[in-house]
Amino acid sequence: MRRLRSITLVLALVLGLTGCSAPPADPDTAEEHVQFLAMDTVMTLSLYGENRAEALSAAEDLIRSLEAKLSRTEEDSAVSRLNRGEAVELDEELDSLLSLAAFFRLATEGAFNIGVAPLASTWGFTTDHYQVPDPSEISRLVKVVEETWLRDSPEGHVLEPGQAIDLGGIAKGYAADKLAELFREREIPRAMASLGGNVLAWGNRPDGTPWRVGVQDPARPDDQSAFAGILSLKNAFAVTSGGYQRYFEEGGRVYHHILDPATGYPADSGLTSVTVVADYFPGESFGTLCDALSTAFFVMGEEDALDAWREDWSRDVDLVLVTEDGRVVITQGLAESFTLDEGSGYTLEIVS
Repeated sequence: MRRLRSITLVLALVLGLTGCSAPPADPDTAEEHVQFLAMDTVMTLSLYGENRAEALSAAEDLIRSLEAKLSRTEEDSAVSRLNRGEAVELDEELDSLLSLAAFFRLATEGAFNIGVAPLASTWGFTTDHYQVPDPSEISRLVKVVEETWLRDSPEGHVLEPGQAIDLGGIAKGYAADKLAELFREREIPRAMASLGGNVLAWGNRPDGTPWRVGVQDPARPDDQSAFAGILSLKNAFAVTSGGYQRYFEEGGRVYHHILDPATGYPADSGLTSVTVVADYFPGESFGTLCDALSTAFFVMGEEDALDAWREDWSRDVDLVLVTEDGRVVITQGLAESFTLDEGSGYTLEIVS
């Protein structure tokens, strides 16, 4: 995959080195590991190297500090205060992230929109009290979402009454970007960060081979060992969005959590998952980009997503699209790093 063309994603293989022999462990291959709940998902970090313990603690602190600032479920976060109608003075970090969100909204013609929060709440996806809203309410909220933009006031940035934002579609990708910078600064030789559908594969595995990251088979969401295929990655981000990750059934129909801002309903795009892959490059926000595009491309559907990729994003990212009709479509940059699971029943297509 080319540089600057730069749920569930799970590790297909994690090396844990144990032993009872007398010699001390090689710091380059010894692992420090932690798992915790943050940003409404289970996160797993595995670090290697001499500075692994200190860096692991700093990495967890970093994620928790971002959660406190960006989560709409944290009562005192800046996002929650905006959603309550308060005027908020944005710090540099939040201002930059909201600017990125606005850029992605424009660049994807609204397929990615953090203003979709009121719709998600009405469907119950933020509370787990699921329901199919009245069509008139959906129509009303679609207009609210269309009109949702932060505006300046003498006291700070504000939203109009009834508007709300949710950074869940880019917060974990942004956290992966920050982790990559932390790993670089702390001279971590290798690490694996799994942030609930967002993976950062840092360096190589201890045996010198690329990290193996499994793309979950959307048709078998309850089997965590069922993959559509395997990605071999080094110093790269991989982010998956799929309708199988959160959904409910009512009246014989399945409703998933990825809403189309233009219709107010779960996206009916012919795709069951989208994985966006990008190489790490210092100073770039490719983790955040992958996060936003995985949602946007899922909403767009195969044809429009590939058209947008060819026109705007092929220099930055590569894609794995899993379709309802049993195909796995990958872009050319992944031809050497993606392996189809032959037992999955999917057929593989490579596009450029």
